[in-house]
Amino acid sequence: MSYKDNSPAAVANNISTTDFPVDEFNNAFKMLSPIQRLERLYEIFNPEEILFTSSFGTNSAYLLFLLSKVNKKQKIHFINTGFLFEETLRYKNELAERFELELIELTPQDQEHALTEEEEWWKDHPKMCCAINKIAPLDKVKKNKKIWVSGLLGNQTVFRTNLEIFSPHGDLYKFHPLLDIDEGELLYQASFNKLPQHPLADFGYGSVGCTHCTIKGEGRSGRWANSEKTECGLHTHYFNNKKELNESK
Repeated sequence: MSYKDNSPAAVANNISTTDFPVDEFNNAFKMLSPIQRLERLYEIFNPEEILFTSSFGTNSAYLLFLLSKVNKKQKIHFINTGFLFEETLRYKNELAERFELELIELTPQDQEHALTEEEEWWKDHPKMCCAINKIAPLDKVKKNKKIWVSGLLGNQTVFRTNLEIFSPHGDLYKFHPLLDIDEGELLYQASFNKLPQHPLADFGYGSVGCTHCTIKGEGRSGRWANSEKTECGLHTHYFNNKKELNESK
């Protein structure tokens, strides 16, 4: 008599972006706390199928803290655009040491990055500046991944308000375990668990990205201030595929 393995892990092995039971997953995961969502994720998917990224920004500590409780061996990809605040780099090192995280640093191609710096693309071409320095470096590690874990909060921008815990993103699915956590809960968890905060938070930076495109401001109001741009493009769909990205350069 044959035996069919219906365990979550076995089922996940047969999941693709075309048959992903996203509604079923979202309904089930909505009932769970953030740490339970992470625990359940690793019951369903293999760590090798999961891409975990962090910007080490002002809201990054809580998710990294939870990950250290659930799966400390998970590799965390960090995109160093070459334009980050020194405070962010120090904060990254502080959290990595405290939570014993395994980091993989991604950087843009030297020649392309140098061009964006020399011609100051963040002024007249911010979309392409982000594409070269932030989006492209991550493309090479997405292959063979099914899930991309991100610490996006639903109350940060209009785009993020419309996301789900599991949301389709190209050839994989984004997983947002903190999506429905409000600012008050995040502050409480940071205080209760004595989590280090980003050094620039005390100086009025609600969100921190690259030095050229970040000023003081509440929430994400200090990102690309006085412009219509609200996202770097990493989590949106500026370009549907690598071909479009290359053709736009």
